[in-house]
Amino acid sequence: MFYREAGDFKTSYSDDSQTFPIAFDRYRYYAVLAIAVLIVPFIINDYWVNAIFLPFLIYAIAAIGLNILTGYCGQVSLGTGGFMAVGAYACYKLMTSFPDVNIMIHVFLSGLITAAVGILFGLPSLRIKGFYLAVATLAAQFFLVWLFNRVPWFYNYSASGQISAPERTLFGQAVTGANADPSTRYLVCLFFLFVLAWLARNLTRGSLGRSWMAIRDMDIAAEIIGVNPLRAKLSAFAISSFYVGIAGALFFSVYLGAVEVGEVFGINVSFLVLFMIIIGGLGSIFGSFAGAAFLVLLPVGLKNLLVTGLGWPTDIAAHLEFVIIGAMIILFLVAEPHGLAQLWRLAKEKLRLWPFPH
Repeated sequence: MFYREAGDFKTSYSDDSQTFPIAFDRYRYYAVLAIAVLIVPFIINDYWVNAIFLPFLIYAIAAIGLNILTGYCGQVSLGTGGFMAVGAYACYKLMTSFPDVNIMIHVFLSGLITAAVGILFGLPSLRIKGFYLAVATLAAQFFLVWLFNRVPWFYNYSASGQISAPERTLFGQAVTGANADPSTRYLVCLFFLFVLAWLARNLTRGSLGRSWMAIRDMDIAAEIIGVNPLRAKLSAFAISSFYVGIAGALFFSVYLGAVEVGEVFGINVSFLVLFMIIIGGLGSIFGSFAGAAFLVLLPVGLKNLLVTGLGWPTDIAAHLEFVIIGAMIILFLVAEPHGLAQLWRLAKEKLRLWPFPH
């Protein structure tokens, strides 16, 4: 009833197989996109950009990347923070070595460099899987953090070991540096998220995505029916690392401006992105958005409600955040393994038939 499907018919295969086959969903998507582009940049301030919008947009890119690898291809990874660090340091070296090149190109090239590193660390997936692969990627996390801490070339021999983003502009507006414009930073991250989400949606619905899902469901059977495990697994690692590398480059250059690898891209980030796709939904692009939104908004909401509103101590609110996240992970793993995305799908099915019984 809410969807008004009467008269909404398809006349071609392409119309029937589009991302949003129901007209109501398409109009809602266009409305959200129009609000994000035409309204939000003019009403947000520094607090909204730094506390909510930029973390959500960047973590959504990282969650989509990890979901491609873990949710669609079934390869467990605990090295997301390390690969984000690769993207951040690659972006820093490119920005300092080629100051006249556009910042957008630097971010894109950072993703390609991270993809190459991801292929290198993805080679063990051809021999091991499951728990052993998770341990291998965890080792990659610690190795990459150690490398960026111990080799001075990566941070240009700075005495502090910290990297800082030089000021760069886009269409006359500062994107990085102390004078960066909040709306411009928001629009840059939104652009990358829109393009990468559109690309991921099409990849996962194509032949490459089907080969990933075949490997995920049963790799031996997939190989028997003609799926090349080498191509499928390494492509998943490469594309996933490309997304995560872009997220790391944006996290460093556009969001924080200055980072120290051990504090910003530690193991906590790897688990945080993993929790996003578990709560949001494995094997779902929308689930990556939902998980990122939940884990970005949760600490902000608790701080405003409990600390600012009720006067609770900050440490109590922080511990409550961990309790809620842990309870949500257990709940979804036991009761609904497909996360918030599946709950959203069920809600839509009920709305399509309301007020009639389902």
